[in-house]
Amino acid sequence: METVLDINEIKDYLPHRYPFLLVDRVVDIKPGESIVGYKNISINEPFFNGHFPDHPIFPGVLIVEAMAQVAGVLGFVTTGKKPADGYTYYLAGSDNVRFKRPVVPGDRLMLEANFVADKRGIWKFSCRALVDDKLACSADILTAERQL
Repeated sequence: METVLDINEIKDYLPHRYPFLLVDRVVDIKPGESIVGYKNISINEPFFNGHFPDHPIFPGVLIVEAMAQVAGVLGFVTTGKKPADGYTYYLAGSDNVRFKRPVVPGDRLMLEANFVADKRGIWKFSCRALVDDKLACSADILTAERQL
């Protein structure tokens, strides 16, 4: 997999920072169409101390957030805007969320987002999160572009 955006470039497109930046690398992007990135799941993540101490599982809500973040990168790249220009994408909703398998330390969570529609600044994406080519989560994600 060839790197399209490394972590420093991703930080240009997302306002998130540690511990809430959940996209490590983007390996494919087609503006206005689709994006593929990933998050390496490390035991060093702070939430594993409590989720769960003897059986660490990456929280489902963070999988949804990671899919939303990669969708946000696609939105920014598509419009040619960045947070530094005074814009952001807010997570506006999620529909049809389904969790299919646990995500655990050592996994590489592949994140896919496909552009579906844009209506008055509300963008809809069809998203999937996979580990070893097996579906971990799927969701329809809505984001709202806002000028700060």
